[in-house]
Amino acid sequence: MRLGVLDQSPVISGHTPARAVAETVALAEAADRLGYSRYWLAEHHAIAALADPCPEILLTRVAAATQRIRVGTGGVLLPYYSPLKVAEVFRMLEALFPDRIDLGIGRAPGGDQVTAQAVSRGHYTFAEDFPQQVRDLVGFLDAALPAGHPFARVKAMPAGDTAPEIWLLGSSDYSGGLAALLGLRFAFAHFITAQGGDAVMQTYKSEFTPSAREDAPHALLCVFAICAETGAEAERLAASIDLRRLHMALGVDAPVPTYAEAAARTYDEREAAYVRSQRARVVLGDPPTVRARLLALARQFAADELMIITITGDYPSRLRSYELIAGAFELGR
Repeated sequence: MRLGVLDQSPVISGHTPARAVAETVALAEAADRLGYSRYWLAEHHAIAALADPCPEILLTRVAAATQRIRVGTGGVLLPYYSPLKVAEVFRMLEALFPDRIDLGIGRAPGGDQVTAQAVSRGHYTFAEDFPQQVRDLVGFLDAALPAGHPFARVKAMPAGDTAPEIWLLGSSDYSGGLAALLGLRFAFAHFITAQGGDAVMQTYKSEFTPSAREDAPHALLCVFAICAETGAEAERLAASIDLRRLHMALGVDAPVPTYAEAAARTYDEREAAYVRSQRARVVLGDPPTVRARLLALARQFAADELMIITITGDYPSRLRSYELIAGAFELGR
């Protein structure tokens, strides 16, 4: 089973966003050594806990710091951007790092609606044009716009013989259905939606239409996981993400809590129930437990690959979690 890493560049309380970006580069270097297959960077805007609004820039730094691992976006939020400009950026990345670039595409705003309007200069369309944007982006990347397209003569440079892999990202049936229709790869965000994703993945595979890019469906499942030497330690580490998710539900814009901050927080009955309900989106435990649970999810979702997102209350324990998972799966051997 191939394993990748999704990194949201978390800003942990007491640390700067610049430290979060530096930790992303360090974690990517470690993932390359450990045998992970992909390293994706996420796009978020005006969120205190997440440092990266421009993964296409940070991707360049990560790719330059690594040797083997594929690097990409998880993802570029396409409704904000011109498909031609995205194609140009990723054609340049492909020229710099041939056969190592993934272009993951999302349609969520990556922030609140006021921020979405600010990013788009008041023209955020709530992804109404997303299917056509994806078609245009593929056409520009592959120099394959149909003859009747108004921009058929426009070429995305730098041209080349290779092109990035394209993945549609989603946490509902929308992107899965579009990926099947257009013959593209699909990544499902279990860490966002724990229920119903297996049906989405199965429908994607059963309804997949072969395309010039892909002759068969290819599905990736992205799971939030925390691994430690013992189950008790993994449970302790999970307290920070429990509080972080409660902050999100309450509209609290703050960095990721430390363990001390999480331990000091008391929950009322309603908050405790919410925190418990969110545990369905987390796999945690010692290495054998995490491995077994991840493989069970891969079977349930008929996933061809897994991708792991890990956020804890300090950077060393996040790295250690990825090290333990790599060892459990014997990556790189």
